[in-house]
Amino acid sequence: MGASLLPVDADAKAQGTYPYAADLWAEGLLWAAVLRSPHPHARIVSIDTSHAAAMPGVHAVVTHQDVPGDAMHGRRVADRPVFAHDVVRHHGEPIAAVAAEHPDTARLAAAAIMVEYEVLEPVTDPEKAFAAPPLHPDGNLVRHIPLRFGDPSVTGEVIVEGLYRIGRQDPAPVGAEAGLAVPRPDGGVELYVASTDPHADRDLAAACFALAPERVKVVVTGVPGAMGDREDPGFQLPLGLLALRTGRPVKLVATREESFLGHAHRHPALLRYRHHADAEGRLVKVEAQLLLDAGAYADASSDALAAAVSFAAGPYVVPHVFVEGWAVRTNNPPSGHVRGEGAMQVCAAYEGQMDKLAARLGLDPAEIRMRNVMATGDLLPTGQTVTCPAPVGELLKAVRDAELPPAEEPALLPGGLEGAGEPGVIRRGVGYGLGMVHMLGAEGHDEVSTATVKVRGTEATVICAAVETGQGFTTLARQIVQEVLGVEDVTVLPADTDQPPAGPSARGRHTWVSGGAVERAAKMVRTQLLQPLAAKFGMSVELLTITDGKITSYDGVLSTTVAEALDGKELWATAQCRPHPTEPLDDNGQGDAFVGLAFAAVRAVVDVDIELGSVRVVEMAVAQDVGRLLNPRQVAARIEAGITQGVGMALMEDLRTSRGTVKRPSLTGYALPTALDAPPVRIVKLVEERDVVAPFGAKAVSAVPVVAAPAAVASAVRAATGRPVNRLPIRPQAAVVKAPTA
Repeated sequence: MGASLLPVDADAKAQGTYPYAADLWAEGLLWAAVLRSPHPHARIVSIDTSHAAAMPGVHAVVTHQDVPGDAMHGRRVADRPVFAHDVVRHHGEPIAAVAAEHPDTARLAAAAIMVEYEVLEPVTDPEKAFAAPPLHPDGNLVRHIPLRFGDPSVTGEVIVEGLYRIGRQDPAPVGAEAGLAVPRPDGGVELYVASTDPHADRDLAAACFALAPERVKVVVTGVPGAMGDREDPGFQLPLGLLALRTGRPVKLVATREESFLGHAHRHPALLRYRHHADAEGRLVKVEAQLLLDAGAYADASSDALAAAVSFAAGPYVVPHVFVEGWAVRTNNPPSGHVRGEGAMQVCAAYEGQMDKLAARLGLDPAEIRMRNVMATGDLLPTGQTVTCPAPVGELLKAVRDAELPPAEEPALLPGGLEGAGEPGVIRRGVGYGLGMVHMLGAEGHDEVSTATVKVRGTEATVICAAVETGQGFTTLARQIVQEVLGVEDVTVLPADTDQPPAGPSARGRHTWVSGGAVERAAKMVRTQLLQPLAAKFGMSVELLTITDGKITSYDGVLSTTVAEALDGKELWATAQCRPHPTEPLDDNGQGDAFVGLAFAAVRAVVDVDIELGSVRVVEMAVAQDVGRLLNPRQVAARIEAGITQGVGMALMEDLRTSRGTVKRPSLTGYALPTALDAPPVRIVKLVEERDVVAPFGAKAVSAVPVVAAPAAVASAVRAATGRPVNRLPIRPQAAVVKAPTA
């Protein structure tokens, strides 16, 4: 532990030989295509599939009438149909699916399905959704959370207000959705997909197919990028239905346009804030109204809203906090789990408020933050005590005191030497973002994972259904077993539903619960291995150590290898890890809703062309509490990736819609940061203060840089331009400084 072990799949992924779902093949393969709605809101009058079914090479066409089991699904609310049948609620919603001999035939057949629509007026403004006609039988309100903490009558000597808008970020995975469904002899089906929660997907598919769960198997293929979007089963369920209908393997590879239309996005948000502070800049009260656009279906909006409301005041000590939070349905694209959901949106707003307070009081932006930072033992506005390490002040000090980058060469300024800008209108700005996220599930989610460790000779095997999405779980599992058992050759088997459940790959869960399960199982095997030796030599197991495959006693009397001690036997153990339980927020937004928290401080340095509004990120300096540094190279990579995703949200990423219709759903129409846009990331400090309740004391590292980075960039643009910058992504006109009129 603590070594920079390379992932076993690194070479294959770098060389392009690693198998993903889009690479799979099976004898007798058919190809699938999905017909999607061109309208964001419409009533379906009729569906005629006869022309499509009669086309040569077409083997099956399925609609809502062909779903044998549950036709509706959803996380907390079963409000989403497998296929729309009465009403279309968002642009791109699945209407029908086709299986054919050739992918072009499947697409042509899907286009030949005749659907008569009665186009309806879409509800696209979340503020108007409260009074709009209900889009679902239970209305448009997904959840309302009022948070009341302290005395509402208290006021501060200085008050600043702000209105902030956050755009719709798409996860935009490198590999679009794909999958293969293979029918089984027992009448069941196997799904080969890039699932991040195979057991949940299996249970959902089984309910949809009207099959017992044991007759549906989900096998996890390589995951070509996942920031939450892989949790959407909208690509998997049509696949399975077609395979069951035709009795042949069926493959679906989504186009990039389908990928944009089909999976969930980050919640757009409208955030109103009022901050109260005393004359010294210490926060007195925070008031906020938070509105999240859930899109067409509830999905993960309840969870995102809970995070947004709970972290609305940020990692600061605020004695009085009053928040009203809503998530509402609209006819906009669905919103769901995207790294740092809820926390990212409010971070951009509360950090904007801290900049306003600093300007009003004439304080340095870092100084006003330093006067208010949270520490271990403080209370969240939910009333929960922060028991985990919370070195927020130490993190902020580290980025504040880090040396600033030198002035840029003209070629590196916004626009470069060939650009339209002039070097004389470039202004440099320095800004800060303090972010916090919760780890694991919240509000009573039962977090549990199971792992089995087997060892024979010089080899060990780990069986755990935790999905490797790039976060490094398989590498971590190898490191744990190598350290505990001293076995160098460790294999982590691919995840599928024949293994016990491990839960979703989200919020750093697998570092904690699955890593903890692997550690416990490995320690149980270690005890089985050492007990006979300890008994033979009349000593306790604790007096024996395993280092580099060799077992030695404290006095040197015993010295043997692990392979010799095994003597040809196979030892194995299965263990679970289940963190302490949490509870839902009550009617006042109070409750111990979170298992653990992670924090980061980010300092952004930007150059802004104040005439053209172009922005170049010169450097992102990061300090983060990681609990324990398990794999330095992997941690650095995750932080750099998170920062880059956050910079994308700050400056360019926004999935635009017009009256609910997605505009230009492609990688040319949706701007993503490339290698040329990724900023230099300098990790100035990693605080290793172990969380005593977490296995090996580690914290998740991926989400919190995403949360803090957009706020830091916006803060830096404010510093450079003096403009309020209250919208993400930052549009060029927001960074333009107009010359004073004569």
